[in-house]
Amino acid sequence: MSPADRLRAMAPALLRALSPRAKSLIVTVFGDSIAPHGGDVWLGSVIRLMAPFGLSERLVRTSVFRLAREDWLDGQAIGRRRYYGLSESGRRRFQAATRRIYAGAREPWDGNWRLVVAPSTGLGPTERKSLKRELDWLGFGAPAAGVYAHPDADTGALSRLLDEHGLRDHVAVFKARHDSADLEGLRRMIAQGWNLERLDSAYRLFLDRFRPVWQALDAPGRVRPETAFVIRSLLIHDFRRVILRDPSLPDELLPANWSGLAARRLTRSIYRKLWHEAEHHATAMLETAEGPLPELSAEFFDRFGGLTASGLRGTAA
Repeated sequence: MSPADRLRAMAPALLRALSPRAKSLIVTVFGDSIAPHGGDVWLGSVIRLMAPFGLSERLVRTSVFRLAREDWLDGQAIGRRRYYGLSESGRRRFQAATRRIYAGAREPWDGNWRLVVAPSTGLGPTERKSLKRELDWLGFGAPAAGVYAHPDADTGALSRLLDEHGLRDHVAVFKARHDSADLEGLRRMIAQGWNLERLDSAYRLFLDRFRPVWQALDAPGRVRPETAFVIRSLLIHDFRRVILRDPSLPDELLPANWSGLAARRLTRSIYRKLWHEAEHHATAMLETAEGPLPELSAEFFDRFGGLTASGLRGTAA
């Protein structure tokens, strides 16, 4: 069996293994393949794009309508067709996720921590639950009651969170620094504040699923555009489900042999091999009210530390 045929056979096997929900998979495709172009796309072309995943027209329509109700997407009617693009709220959520999913190499940790302290008065149970959920999303752990901590927090995202949820007057935010070169106490605190064992297991499962994809890609041969699109989408969908639960702790504080590092390297390697042919398929399928998709944004090419077309064409075309 040729490498191209092996990859083509892997796509339905990966789809069965992941068994993604339609709405969640459409979110992945919008974030990975549609949002970098901008503009609104015709719903009929989204239905066409999602067909290789086994999603029916009715299921795609229902999922897109629900995403619009949940303020991920905005829809507009032009003639007899409906077109959908990211809402303002959806754009902010995609931008926050994009920074984490497609990050390149990180700077060394500077030793600083960001602490969010919620006093015992001022917030009711519902507000405290909301605060914890939102800080979990940003990777904060809770090493003690009412105290949330992160060693490399996105301070801009934290500021926006506090403003959007009206919490700025109810919590205190501190910048702190560990006063010892001994990291053992910090690692014990991290073990209490974050469930890294469960996350490491999820990364190992991801590696088991996608290492065979890399082995097939590493052999010479053409990758069919539709196959590249399906595998790239499933790769990011599975990686997204794990990385968005990852607190993104500095490498210095992670356990030895942390599987998240290998998972990011594998994702970067496969993505760099597939993105170009996957783009051929997505742009052939999708349609705006003005014609084809707009050109990719410059920011797209910063994904995973940098993408180039020239490094791919010898393998994929």
